[in-house]
Amino acid sequence: MKFPKTYTLKEISEIIDADFVGDENFPVLGMNEIHVVEEGDIVFVDHPKYYDKALQSKATVVLINKEVECPEGKALLVSDDPFRDFNKLTKHFKPFESAASSIADSAQIGEGTVIQPNVFIGNYVKIGKNCVIHPNVTIYDGCILGDNVTIHAGTVLGADAFYYKNRPEGFDKLLSGGNVVVENNVDIGAGCTIDRGVTGSTTIKEGAKLDNQIQVGHDTVIGKKCLIASHVGIAGCCIIEDEVTLWGQVGITSGATIGKKAVILAQSGISKSLEGGKTYFGYPAEEAREKLKQIASIKRIPEILQKLKKI
Repeated sequence: MKFPKTYTLKEISEIIDADFVGDENFPVLGMNEIHVVEEGDIVFVDHPKYYDKALQSKATVVLINKEVECPEGKALLVSDDPFRDFNKLTKHFKPFESAASSIADSAQIGEGTVIQPNVFIGNYVKIGKNCVIHPNVTIYDGCILGDNVTIHAGTVLGADAFYYKNRPEGFDKLLSGGNVVVENNVDIGAGCTIDRGVTGSTTIKEGAKLDNQIQVGHDTVIGKKCLIASHVGIAGCCIIEDEVTLWGQVGITSGATIGKKAVILAQSGISKSLEGGKTYFGYPAEEAREKLKQIASIKRIPEILQKLKKI
């Protein structure tokens, strides 16, 4: 998330009531999660296990719960609860705005686009030319759709990320201030749910085709010309590279990357990143031919045991 203007380190510290380490005029341009941070961004960290990762990231401001040695060219915001204060920044820069109507006045809708009955289009949404948005679709604030996009009935773009911190009193939600970006010539089936980024964008790139009842988690990027069948579940922060095929009921764990032109066969479970250009099957998913050989070998275990008993 980029701020509407450049803020100083001191100004940001005053918003969240935190101490800072660095020049009070140090420029702050935005805030992001660690996997998408850029120079000028704030990243938060609240566990010593991840201090080094945050301090060595591209972020130039680290919101942290302990004063540590600050790397050259960076600044610190020192807080007793970085998670809470990251939420404060989200509320400040991307506050919730209630909608005045089913299609917000601030929404931009391109020439030739058809909006069917009972569609909700939130504040600052941008929809390109020659799109078809079918009944009961919900498009939350700030989402961006390109040209020639089709979205079928009941799909939701831009719901909150499923991201919580487990505290003694219960789960504390990390607020979502990002959006969903759908590029040109994308088709999305009925009953899909595409969550928005926490601070960045969940992105579906040009020419991708999604079947019905698919879940896409926050900040995931789906590449060009991907083909995704129904009941696929993709967790947050995944990268699905171009021309990947995911067949029905595939599940992908958070942060995994699926390489270009990979094919994942139905009901496979992805627990780690996979190379492109191969076909995978099973759980944990492995190259399909090898996995099928393993299954065939397992089927022979009773036969082998019977032969051993006779020896």
